[in-house]
Amino acid sequence: MNKQDYNVTIEVAKSPHDVFNHLTDVSKWWGFKDYQGNCSKLNHEFTIRHSDVHYSKQKLVEVIPDKKIVWLVTESKLNWLEKDKNEWTNTKMIFEITTKGDKTIIHFTHEGLVPEQECYIKCEKGWTMVIKDWLFNFIENNKPHFQF
Repeated sequence: MNKQDYNVTIEVAKSPHDVFNHLTDVSKWWGFKDYQGNCSKLNHEFTIRHSDVHYSKQKLVEVIPDKKIVWLVTESKLNWLEKDKNEWTNTKMIFEITTKGDKTIIHFTHEGLVPEQECYIKCEKGWTMVIKDWLFNFIENNKPHFQF
C-alpha cells in the first residue's frame, strides 16, 4: 500500500460479523442497479455497471471473515475519463475490519487510486460518499441505498 492511495475510515456500532455481512451485500450499499455476480467467498466475481458511465469487474482475492475483504479490479471502463478509461484495472479495494471498544472500525483503501491519476479527484469524492454515507447508513440502519 502506498500512503497516497485513497483511504477512508468509518466507525459503526455493529459487530465485526454484522459489518462483514453488510460489506458482502454490495448491491445494497454501492447503489448501482446493475450489480451482477457474487461477493462473499474467495474467487467470487461481480460486476458493477452504471449505464455507460461506469463498468468494473471485481474478483475477491482475499477473504478473512469478520476481518478483511480484498477485491481486485480485473476489468474497468470509466467512460468519463479522457486519458485512460481503464484506470481502475489492476487496482485493489481493501476493507479492513477491526474493533475499538464497543465499535467496529472499517478502513477502506483503494490501492492504486493515487493523486496522479485522472480520476482521483472525482473518485475521491465518490468513494467518500459511498463509504461515509451509503455504506455507513446501510450498516447502521440496515437500509439499502438506491441512488440510481
